[in-house]
Order: sequence, then structure tokens, then C-alpha cells
Amino acid sequence: MTRIRRGYIARRRRTKIRLFASTFRGAHSRLTRTTFQQKMRALVSAHRDRGRQKRNFRRLWITRINASARQARPSVVNSYYPELVYSSYCRSIHDMYKRNSRIINRKMLAQIAISNMNCLYMISNKIIK
Repeated sequence: MTRIRRGYIARRRRTKIRLFASTFRGAHSRLTRTTFQQKMRALVSAHRDRGRQKRNFRRLWITRINASARQARPSVVNSYYPELVYSSYCRSIHDMYKRNSRIINRKMLAQIAISNMNCLYMISNKIIK
């Protein structure tokens, strides 16, 4: 039998996989089978961690809002403004949902808590009244 020249499709597929895994170390970037396994593993991890990243950021925002509310309470609350700042995160979020003021989400509130504490006080006073 005569020799048959193979096409370019398999080579093109392997090249694509190698380009994806070019930054991997050792055999993970050189051997085709290992490269394919590492590519699958990387894609699974990326898919899983996108959801995990959303959870982690939400936890961070909640922690920041709660810390700013609890930190400012003893020094700011006085006889003139007894209801100036909430005592905790859960009360403030509960009142926000009770008043249907969902314009500001947790991400915005956390950013405000970091950058401008007075603005956070004004928002909390609006929610109370």
C-alpha cells in the first residue's frame, strides 16, 4: 500500500490545546495527553471559581458594611442624634427591604462605607425616617 498523507485537522487541534497550556510547567505544556487533561482541569476550576468569587465578594461587602456600622456607633451616637447609625448590618438591611429602598445594593454601600462615612450616616438616617 502506498503512504497516505494525513490532513492538518488533528495537528491544528493539538496546536490549539498547546497554545492554551503554553504557560503550564513541565510536561503539562509539552505532552499532548497531559496537556489536554490539564486544560480540562483548568476550565473546571475556572467555572467553579467564578461562582465562588461572587460569594467571596458578597461576604466582603457585608463585612465592610457591618464593621463600619459597628465602629462608628459609640463615638457618633449622642443625645442629639440617638438613631444616627444602626447597631448592626442586619438591622440596616432589614429596614432597607422594609422600606423598599433597594436602589443601593451591598456593593455600593460597602464602597460608601470605605470612602465616605458621613454619606453612610445620611443614608441610614433616610432609611430610619
